[in-house]
Amino acid sequence: MIPTFCIQRPVATTLLAIGVVLAGLAGYRLIPVAAVPQVDFPTINVSAQLTGASPQTMATSVATPLIKQFETIPGISEISSTNSLGNTSIVLQFNLDRSIDAAAGDVQAAISTAQRKLPNNLTTPPSYRKTNPADAPVMLIAVQSDTLQRSKLDDIAENIIAPSISTLPGVAEVTVNGAQTYAVRIDVDPNKLLDRGIGIDTVNTAVVNANNQVPVGTLQDSAQSMTINANTQRVNADEFRTLVIANPNGNPIHLGDVADVQDSVENQNIGSWYDGQRAIILAIQRQPDANTVDVVDAVNKTLPKLHAEMPASVKMTVMNDSAQPIREAISDVKFTLMLTIGLVVLVIYLFTGHVTATIIPGLAVPLSLISTFGMMYVLGYSVDNISLLGLTIAVGLVVDDAIVMLENILRHMEEGMPALQAAIKGAGEVSYTIISMSISLIAVFIPILLMGGVVGRIFNEFGMVVAIAIVSSAVVSLTVTPMLGSRLSSAHSHPPLPVRLFNKGFNWTEVNYGKGVEWCIRHRYIVLGSFLGSVALSAYLFLTLPASFFPQEDIGRLQISTRARQDISYPAMRDLQNQAAAAIKANPAVEHVMSVVGASARQTINNGTIYAQ
Repeated sequence: MIPTFCIQRPVATTLLAIGVVLAGLAGYRLIPVAAVPQVDFPTINVSAQLTGASPQTMATSVATPLIKQFETIPGISEISSTNSLGNTSIVLQFNLDRSIDAAAGDVQAAISTAQRKLPNNLTTPPSYRKTNPADAPVMLIAVQSDTLQRSKLDDIAENIIAPSISTLPGVAEVTVNGAQTYAVRIDVDPNKLLDRGIGIDTVNTAVVNANNQVPVGTLQDSAQSMTINANTQRVNADEFRTLVIANPNGNPIHLGDVADVQDSVENQNIGSWYDGQRAIILAIQRQPDANTVDVVDAVNKTLPKLHAEMPASVKMTVMNDSAQPIREAISDVKFTLMLTIGLVVLVIYLFTGHVTATIIPGLAVPLSLISTFGMMYVLGYSVDNISLLGLTIAVGLVVDDAIVMLENILRHMEEGMPALQAAIKGAGEVSYTIISMSISLIAVFIPILLMGGVVGRIFNEFGMVVAIAIVSSAVVSLTVTPMLGSRLSSAHSHPPLPVRLFNKGFNWTEVNYGKGVEWCIRHRYIVLGSFLGSVALSAYLFLTLPASFFPQEDIGRLQISTRARQDISYPAMRDLQNQAAAAIKANPAVEHVMSVVGASARQTINNGTIYAQ
């Protein structure tokens, strides 16, 4: 039998246990950390822009052809679209068992097929991201500078920081909020055009031609041919002011004569602030199948390298680090797990009264749990609240096998049998009992393992972790525990004072428990009525208590959406948004506030967002 083999070969058993511990510790170091098991639906967001088109036009001319083509993709569970001025956003949600990479390939093929049905003036084809726009960003980064112009700061944010972070594993999209992209703004005076007899189309043609980068001509002979390129592109307001837009009767008319030309930004109706100061806000979203902690760690590791490449005046401030509350929650559960192990070992010591006898089941618990980490790594699980909950519950289950084995060995030793023989005989008597106990405990979790959907995806890991821990406990109890039990000393020692006090208290409890049982037998109707009353009260509480998928968790973060009337102007909306942000920042419990307002691809001018930490 296995116990006899291990008792007679302690060195091999010890080496086997050490190997299992090392494998488990290696698995623990490699297992990712997460809040809950991966249960996100594969989601892809498709966006398209058509400048100036109304929401109705975007819905009928852009969204509808795309959706009709997306409906042919297998595995889609839900399609939703949002249309605003010049923008369409389509969210495709797939079944849990669908690979997001394979789905992305199907979406790209559908976009290519539907493109011939889209408007001809849709110059930029629709694009897709493997992200859910409804998900909160895993991290926010405020980019600020006291000396650089906002357009220069935006150039750093959009062309250096955002592309570098976008290439990190697990990052789906880096959204630039409050973008201040440089642009030359030309405000044409119609009265001046009328005085000079010039139409607006003449101005438009001149501006377009001024940025034409087509070669101006070619030189060729019988031996070679050369293309002539001229740097005629104008890059700032001063150069555009001198642009000749017309030349009637040999009198050149410059753009500055009929228009106010200023260095400005592409979108003046958008802005973002960090603690009341203007900033460029980068919102980082992860892919649905990515680990939040790994994504945040990768971003934090990249930020110092990016900062070294930027001017010294540029500051990057991280806010709403989603990995921090996850680590804090995992740390709390780990403390609970260690406390549970300590309490179990303490109870064993108080009942046995022998330190050496306590060490054996005390070693069985960490051995079983550490080996479980190795299997968790093989199965692709993570260290999260659900798996640690399973391990915490398993502590009370895995110690039972070792106690049963040790108790039977001690019984034979107390009868005068030598330790080696007592271990062999005691292990042989309860081996099948331990195996049957383990199988019956695992059977309890079979319904959890067979659950489907989102609930099943979450609690399958819980059931598997408990089952693995039970199997590990059975193996340890059949190998390491009898081997250690065969090395116990047969000498009896006087129990220490704490054990003697515990025994007195336990004996007093046992006597009073007997008296309590006698009272219950004499007043059986009262006891039966109390039992039925407790059952009725439990049923009432079950029906009336609020239900939720997960309990509410306070992570110290708020995402606040603001909305004003639809015809509000950007300056008015900006002032209202700043008042709301200032009121939130005035709260002593609020540390930092980020505010985003204005028209963008994802929101209209009367909407804003405030992030509070």
